Amino acid sequence: MRIAIAAIGKMKRGPEQDLFERYVDRMKKAGPQIGLEWRSLSEFPESREASSEARKRDEAARLRAVLEDGTISIVLDERGKTLSSEEFADALKGWRDAGIRDCTLVIGGPDGHERDLRQAADLTLSLGRLTFPHQIARILIAEQLYRAVTILSGHPYHRS
Repeated sequence: MRIAIAAIGKMKRGPEQDLFERYVDRMKKAGPQIGLEWRSLSEFPESREASSEARKRDEAARLRAVLEDGTISIVLDERGKTLSSEEFADALKGWRDAGIRDCTLVIGGPDGHERDLRQAADLTLSLGRLTFPHQIARILIAEQLYRAVTILSGHPYHRS
């Protein structure tokens, strides 16, 4: 299964991007052996619309454009489910084993996600009740993707 991230906001060069790329690189190396491959990162600028609702609609339209038919969408939202690393790995494994070809994790802008985008998601995932800037959310997701690969392959990186 190919895994991608679609995000509102561009990550600038610096330590955050270096850390994100470190975990993506680790996933690229270890994931294919267990059927999880890195696909891509799609970045979109924050909307300049006047109201919060208009910004969310505008950003949702851009995010939807990368969600091809049949793609599993995991929308990151504070109102979503809080999973353990093992549960997240198990969800990926289930979709992979069901023959799903693509999975995209969707990170919204400062105003969050449009309601319809959240409701259409296959999984709405919370990183906790704290709010994180998109750069930190990307790092956390990249690390959890790598961690899922190690859990599913029996590598000792993750300790229960």
